[in-house]
Order: sequence, then structure tokens, then C-alpha cells
Amino acid sequence: MTLWFWIVVACVAGFLTKLLGYLVPRTWLTNPRVARVAGTLTIGLLASLTVANAVASGQALVLDSRLGALAAAALALWLKAPFLLVVIVGAAAAAGLRLLGMP
Repeated sequence: MTLWFWIVVACVAGFLTKLLGYLVPRTWLTNPRVARVAGTLTIGLLASLTVANAVASGQALVLDSRLGALAAAALALWLKAPFLLVVIVGAAAAAGLRLLGMP
């Protein structure tokens, strides 16, 4: 099996998953419980991706300046800063920590 085979399989699986979404009855989608679960699931997935990208390097867990940047950005979010400022605070924290010698 080549890499291209698996890429095509993943594309077909993604397309079929999207196509199945059109077959879901409208009453299921308008149910408030389904909308709440979908919104919560999205937040959970994004949070897990963010944490995984902040502490993972290859197959190892590392504590480096990315985690400090994430903490600084989380603090800015908690203080209800605008999104652009949150990004700038996170980038500045990472730069500052790397300047101090943290990997």
C-alpha cells in the first residue's frame, strides 16, 4: 500500500462522512440537545488540539515556551482581551521565554 492509496481512502472517507451529514433528518438538527452537544464537542476538540500542539513534540511530551505562551494567551482570554491581542500576548510570551533560554 502506498501513501497515495491511504490519501485517497482518507479523501473518500471524508467525502462520505460529509455526504452522510446531508441525510440526517432536519428534526434531529433542530433539537436543542443536539445543538448543545455539537457546540460543546467542537469546543472540546479545539481545546484538545490546542493542548496537544502545546505540549507534544513528535511522540514525546515536552514543557517548553509554547506552554508558557498558551498560559499567557489563556490569561488574556480570561481577561476578555480581543482576539488579536490574545494572539500577540501569546506570541510575545513565547518570544520572551525563548529569549530567556527556554526551549
